Amino acid sequence: MALLLSSCGVGAMINMDALKSYVSFSTKKSLTCKRSKIVASNQGIKATASASAVVVTEPLTKEDLITYFASGCKPKEMWRIGTEHEKFGFEVKTLRPMKYEQITSLLNGISERFNWDKVMENGKVIGLKQGMQNISLEPGGQLELSGAPLETLHQTCDELHSHLYQVKNVAEELGIGFIGIGFEPKSCLEDGTIVPKRRYDFIRDHLVRSGSSGADVMPKTCTVQVNLDYSSETDMIRKFRASLALQPIATALFANSPFSNGKPNGFLSMRSHLYINTDKNRTGMIPFVFDDSFGFERYVEYALDLPMCFLHRNKSYLNCRGMTFRDFLSGKNSHLSNEQPTINDWENHTGTIWPEVRLKKFLEMRGADGGPLKMLCALPAFWVGLLYDEESLQTILDMISDWTTEEREMLRTQVPITGLKTMFRDRPLKDVAEIVIKLATDGLERRGYRETGFLEPLAEVVRTGVTPAEKLLELYNGDWGESVDPLFQEVQY
Repeated sequence: MALLLSSCGVGAMINMDALKSYVSFSTKKSLTCKRSKIVASNQGIKATASASAVVVTEPLTKEDLITYFASGCKPKEMWRIGTEHEKFGFEVKTLRPMKYEQITSLLNGISERFNWDKVMENGKVIGLKQGMQNISLEPGGQLELSGAPLETLHQTCDELHSHLYQVKNVAEELGIGFIGIGFEPKSCLEDGTIVPKRRYDFIRDHLVRSGSSGADVMPKTCTVQVNLDYSSETDMIRKFRASLALQPIATALFANSPFSNGKPNGFLSMRSHLYINTDKNRTGMIPFVFDDSFGFERYVEYALDLPMCFLHRNKSYLNCRGMTFRDFLSGKNSHLSNEQPTINDWENHTGTIWPEVRLKKFLEMRGADGGPLKMLCALPAFWVGLLYDEESLQTILDMISDWTTEEREMLRTQVPITGLKTMFRDRPLKDVAEIVIKLATDGLERRGYRETGFLEPLAEVVRTGVTPAEKLLELYNGDWGESVDPLFQEVQY
């Protein structure tokens, strides 16, 4: 396949000979996927499943934790696309963040009008569920849709349109609007909403103690994510490496959080920057993913040694006091000596890890700011085109094979500031992004679902070299007269 650095955008051809500074070819080791057990995640015990019964066996072991991730393996015909997108709600008249009472009215209205089931905690509504879709609340009241696993990008975008229609249908009557941006642009932390979800109290406390950005990172940020499947341990490794190396490019393309407290903050992606100073042990580029030893077991070893944020028992949350999951698994605890580890505990624990790519029973892409509707549909298109097509995936792996740990860390640190203008191997990152967009386009073409149109917003960013954040800054310094108030109309859904 011929690839080329060009200013011609998505339609460009690429010449690999011109890219030797970016590309080197290597053979990756082949691993098989372990699927020796079925772990019943809602039983609180290790179990094996048969057609007629669940049989209780011995306590949870490290092998069960490995099997948890291995159980996510799916044949290619069962690969799906799951999207998650968050948004800030605000009072239209005052531009202040929604109060929890308004959020309650919004959720109740959506539930009653569009037949969603309420999710309650201590008598308060904290989310909605309908089939495989969930509407949940982030710590600062951000509204998140966790979509169903769907087959095509057309379906994921239709799902998003339907969700926004339902939200706006109710929100407008309440004088509420929603904006697509990566960081709350106007209000200070004290003005925000505190969502009454007990687990967030423990997570908030942990983050405040473990990093200088901990207070802001959860209540004041919004992201768009996509969850993608793997067929085997080898496939997981290949996709994890490719997506982790390219995550800073996604951050640059989707950079959309240049304001804080009503003024420019000096970043194109403040959201991404904040994570750099938030518990470095459970965020970032986790370099061991590129080691020869990486696989399900290596990720388990990593997660085992991270402190647990909480334990959920009988609708209550228990303080783990910094105990690691390894300690919990081995029984090395005092105040929780009567509690036995379950797969649900492991699932909750691994959900409190926030690297740029996260392993669950799928891979979660976490590098992009929230943004306007067209960018929300572009994010899954970007990653599906790269990771669900074998030819594009292998080309990416060849391209990144000689990128060093130091180079990847430099991109992670610098991109939130300079975006596509970040220099990489004596060229702007825009040149690499152009190659990657072409590969994503080719991958979508080969899927055969007529999905390439969803990449057009990213093709425009690459053609112009201007990120969404830079467009907003230009308006701020021009038509908006150095006020962020017009932003609420500009990026409102």
